[in-house]
Amino acid sequence: MEATAKVSFVRITPRKMGMIADAVRGKGINEALTYLRFSPRKRTAGVLYTLLKSAASNADRSKTVDVDTLYVKSLLVGPGPILKRFRPRAKGSAYRINKRTSHIRVTLAER
Repeated sequence: MEATAKVSFVRITPRKMGMIADAVRGKGINEALTYLRFSPRKRTAGVLYTLLKSAASNADRSKTVDVDTLYVKSLLVGPGPILKRFRPRAKGSAYRINKRTSHIRVTLAER
């Protein structure tokens, strides 16, 4: 039995999100949640923590899965749309700032 959850348009860059995702991928659900709770990257880890809790809750709804035996089977972080903003620069020029977003999908499975 597998359970999935996804979150889209998160205003954190995929590169920063991927660093935390690499650390959590393949771990048991309780170990992953503990890692995220005490991670120094609070904002990034908070989004993944909420997503893992949601996926575990989705698995629990089926009533055939023991939540303690779940592990993070896949955790995919992809780029979302880029918000393009401009800042004024010297001599009337402008500088573009890209505000990147992420799409995250997690799949939990039983061991």
